Amino acid sequence: MPVTRDEAWELLCAWTPGDALRRHARSVELAMRAAAHRYGSGAADEERFGLAGLLHDADYESWPDEHPARIVAWLREHGEPEVAHAVSAHYTGWGVPHESTLDKALLACDELTGFLGACCHVRPGGLADLEAKSVLKKLKNKAFAAKVERHEVHEGARLLGVDLAEHIDFLIGALRPHADEIGFGGRPAPDPAAG
Repeated sequence: MPVTRDEAWELLCAWTPGDALRRHARSVELAMRAAAHRYGSGAADEERFGLAGLLHDADYESWPDEHPARIVAWLREHGEPEVAHAVSAHYTGWGVPHESTLDKALLACDELTGFLGACCHVRPGGLADLEAKSVLKKLKNKAFAAKVERHEVHEGARLLGVDLAEHIDFLIGALRPHADEIGFGGRPAPDPAAG
């Protein structure tokens, strides 16, 4: 029996006490659910794609030295071998082949979604007025969101076979309706009275 979304969320909360990583997991889940319709087989893939997005970093906060071994083992034990493989391949440095669209989509959505969040944190409008050209410009600035691995962003788009600017636009559109929930609403404008 497939892992339900409720079971996945319960596991994520048990293993990931920090709100920031939970928000990242939720944002990648949303991106992956949209990716199922754009790159996969639509509704038939949505739950599986969403599960991969939600759980891809589930073990990172509690067991960073074992990531992603614990969540991969848990997914396999719970009858989700395809999701387990995608999670084991969501970083190219691990050398796991990207075989399915699910594998490629997770790589293409994970690091880029985190980078979009960083872009939103420095913009008053957040996702509301973010455009791909601005994101591409910030990707070239290695000092901005320096922990985001640019190679992963570019390799994800390449393996998925999509133009990076188009993929950025797609993710912005997919995440925009959820901006407040995932913390991509932007930074508050300065208070003119405080001066």
